Amino acid sequence: MLSGPVWLTTILGKPMLRGMKSFITCLILSGWLLLPGCATNPVTGKQDLVLMTEDQEIGLGRRAHREMMRQYRPYNDPELQRYVEEIVRELSQQSHRKDLVFHVTVLDSPQINAFALPGGYIYITRGIMAYMNSEAELAGVLGHEIGHVTARHGVRQQSAGTLTDLVGKGIEVLTGSQIASQAAGIGGVALIRGYGRKHELEADRLGAEYLARVGYDPEEMISVLGILKSQEEFERKLAEQEGREPNVYHGIFSTHPDNDSRLQEVVQAADKFRSPVARKVNRERFLRLVEGLTFGPGESDGVLRDQKFYHGDLDLFIEFPEGWKIENLPSRLVASPADGELQLLVAVEDLNRYLTPKEFLTRQTQGRLRQGQDIQTGDFAGYTGYTTLNIKGTPRPGRVAAVIQGTRVYTITAIGKDQSVLDRYDRRVLHTVRSMRHLKGGEKKLAKPQRIRLIRAKPGDTFASLAKQSTLTNHPVEQLRLINGMYPKGELKPGQWIKIVH
Repeated sequence: MLSGPVWLTTILGKPMLRGMKSFITCLILSGWLLLPGCATNPVTGKQDLVLMTEDQEIGLGRRAHREMMRQYRPYNDPELQRYVEEIVRELSQQSHRKDLVFHVTVLDSPQINAFALPGGYIYITRGIMAYMNSEAELAGVLGHEIGHVTARHGVRQQSAGTLTDLVGKGIEVLTGSQIASQAAGIGGVALIRGYGRKHELEADRLGAEYLARVGYDPEEMISVLGILKSQEEFERKLAEQEGREPNVYHGIFSTHPDNDSRLQEVVQAADKFRSPVARKVNRERFLRLVEGLTFGPGESDGVLRDQKFYHGDLDLFIEFPEGWKIENLPSRLVASPADGELQLLVAVEDLNRYLTPKEFLTRQTQGRLRQGQDIQTGDFAGYTGYTTLNIKGTPRPGRVAAVIQGTRVYTITAIGKDQSVLDRYDRRVLHTVRSMRHLKGGEKKLAKPQRIRLIRAKPGDTFASLAKQSTLTNHPVEQLRLINGMYPKGELKPGQWIKIVH
């Protein structure tokens, strides 16, 4: 949770990514996005109608990468980062753009995704790596993204607006929410769902070729598809049970149906490029390197368990209403009831001067606070009241609160569709504010992220028995099967290396 008061940067409860928006605007105004011209496609050798030269493409990618790294964190595991870089280097040297330096970053995000920006910038989340079980599967994902870059799919989009979507695609990947991309003015359904079927299939073909040339089995791309389809099937079932929309994966391979014959064809066609050396899988090497990988939210983001939020660094506990959907975004917490007619946002910032909660709120609302009152949370002093929020040019009723913890201030903003909605949920909003307190002794361990551990299956071990030893609380048997590539009904063999979560 970062940034300042939520009501100053909100569009109907949806946080505006002001830095990204101004960054994209600056690119457009400074002439980085130019009128179309022709250039030779490095893959086909034919002339393409494109928006920029290769130097301009690299410049755009460099600037987009800097902004991405201001918004999001790389995963702090140097050995894992070097490992991924090594695979990308090997694959890219077999690509159609051998002279291009590829930059890959493992991102500290639980979302299941990978994506590429123009100019050779590739990103893969620790979230997707948790579901892989071999180096060859990892290479399949990275090879696909290298294929997008070598074929210049980003540059071949036909409008400047589409190119801004490329940057926005990364935002949605990392937040796991369409809130961020929509609020920043980044639409582009086609790009959020990938580059379109034609370009996705071309990236599959190129990725399979690069895998084969290096010595991996291109069939591993189909294995990755199976992993993603299993995860999506589980997410859809879970969403139906919980009465919410599924948070399904919209990246690589997502346009393929289960039995896509064309994917089979491009994979088989890549066999002619196979290296004469034995085909690499490197399962144990990969598993050794992902042991200890954070699973789910990271420690610096706080941890959500059921309706409770634990943050070790902030020494903070918050409890949200039963049945509400909660999103732990990089800049704030966003919670909403099932009907979606109200959004509750929680953010934190450092105080620059010593103020009471009342003084802080009065300043932030410019004196437009109504029915103000003190509110005592579990451990902190606070102040709350009603105000009218200007949301995208439309006045909306809101309850705002400020809770001060030392030199930090938490801002809580509830925005209703109308006053009747705000009144209906007001008691639950106030209960959430009053729940804020320090962590208790036994709760500090709940603020620690879960991590992947490796064990060898013993005779008699089952996923059900291992689930009882895991800290997973939400469908632990299914989740263990998913991260081990054995969903929905696979079982263990004695001596097999298995990933568990603690």
